[in-house]
Amino acid sequence: MPTSPQVLVVGSIMQDMTFACADFPQGGQTVIARLAVGQGGKGSNQAIACGRAGVRTMFVGAMGRGAYAGEVAAFYRREKIGCRLALKTDRPTGTAVILLNGEGQNMIVIEPGANARLAPGDVPRALLTGAKVVVTQLESNLSTTAHTLRLAHRAGVTTVLNPAPMRHDFNPRLLRHVDILIPNEGEFIALVRKLPEIHRRNFDERALHAMPREALHALCRLFKVPTLIVTMGSRGCFISEKARHMFIPAHRGLKVVDTTGAGDAFCGGFAAGLVRYKGRIAEAARHGTAVAALSITKPGAAFAMPTRKELKRFLRKTATSQFRGKGDQVC
Repeated sequence: MPTSPQVLVVGSIMQDMTFACADFPQGGQTVIARLAVGQGGKGSNQAIACGRAGVRTMFVGAMGRGAYAGEVAAFYRREKIGCRLALKTDRPTGTAVILLNGEGQNMIVIEPGANARLAPGDVPRALLTGAKVVVTQLESNLSTTAHTLRLAHRAGVTTVLNPAPMRHDFNPRLLRHVDILIPNEGEFIALVRKLPEIHRRNFDERALHAMPREALHALCRLFKVPTLIVTMGSRGCFISEKARHMFIPAHRGLKVVDTTGAGDAFCGGFAAGLVRYKGRIAEAARHGTAVAALSITKPGAAFAMPTRKELKRFLRKTATSQFRGKGDQVC
């Protein structure tokens, strides 16, 4: 287990219960499904994606009573990824119920359980200040997320926030400690509506898709975050930095099996890319895009994250297109 992680991921871990069915049920309808139980949680998924990509990674999270914590610890040991689990015996482990349709699309409901009890004291200060990159989400205790970002940012560590799931109790002041913000389209829309500096209540998906990229870049600059990356699913991702903006298209031609955890795969792959490419945002985003692309070709969340060997083989195949920058659109 690494003692000096390059990437520290602080966040959630879940026991996933995935029900695979041909179509999502309508209100009042019962459908037959296949059940699979696996490991998930945004924080854990991101740590596994990062660690499997070949970067020294540590995950810090909270679990509840039961034997599942031992299974998770054993999984991390096999993967050679660092793991510190705070046990909260008065709470169950977080649970996610996932509906998966025949096209690989998903609907998810979570019960945070022990994740809501992850405390600042559960996150060792030495790990926070010694890492190169710290990654957080909004699926565990928000006070601990704020503490993590604040301490890491003050120590000069690159801080990444994936604002997922978007919550009504999210405090926009948290963004003061964020170097790189990575929302998906829905989370970006929610933030545009919520942030006091923007507060566009009528902003929606149609308005987002209709925006010229210069206008989207100008809107991103209002967040006052150095780098903002909007992930757009099968289309790719939009990157807004102070001096430039660019769009990186998603990979095409892959068979979609399960999109669960694709956003986590991007974030974990991006964090690994930040280390591998010495902080270069575009290269890190291309790396994250490749990890996400491979993750949707397998079922499940954590277990679907590609290995370093799989990633290297995929990158070699795509080297003549996106990964030499020919597929990027820079403005």
